[in-house]
Amino acid sequence: MPTQPPAIAEHVASTVKRLRKECDWSLDRAAGETGVSKAMLGQIERGESSPTISTLWKIASGFRVSFSTLFDSQKPVQGELRRDSGESVWGDDSAGMQARLIFPYDPLLGFEMFIIELAPGAISESTPHAEGVVEHIVVIEGEMELRIDEHWQTLGVGEGLRFFADRPHAMRNTATTRLRFHDVIHYLPGAASNA
Repeated sequence: MPTQPPAIAEHVASTVKRLRKECDWSLDRAAGETGVSKAMLGQIERGESSPTISTLWKIASGFRVSFSTLFDSQKPVQGELRRDSGESVWGDDSAGMQARLIFPYDPLLGFEMFIIELAPGAISESTPHAEGVVEHIVVIEGEMELRIDEHWQTLGVGEGLRFFADRPHAMRNTATTRLRFHDVIHYLPGAASNA
């Protein structure tokens, strides 16, 4: 079961509900657009379910908003020092994954930044994100095996890779120590709204 601070869980619930209302979508329509079941979306909106990171990505892609829209309501401020308060962390215990927001989506620059941690033996399988989403991965601790489509490659500390994330991809940690990496997500024009 995913774990996260209550404030971020409440933010996810209210944001999903707000996005659906702004689009004037029924739960059925939202389920069709996101690939998340109507029952699950209803539970998320009522704060009765903590979605996995994979489910959050499906929701963000379906509503065509940035991933960090679901984590953080703060708008980026030029020259602002970002401190890790622990309030913008989404833990997904079932996947052995934790996503920590460093910089929320900036519509002017078209990107957001996370530090992602995978526990030993963990794998994160991602469905394709919205068209125009590009991920930049840089390993800062451990070793990552990264699959894009069906091709696996290994990245060590200080190594990075940029790829279009609108296709299936996966990240796994086959080591006995944790894996940490920076994930800069860039949205090409039209890939995410300013929600």
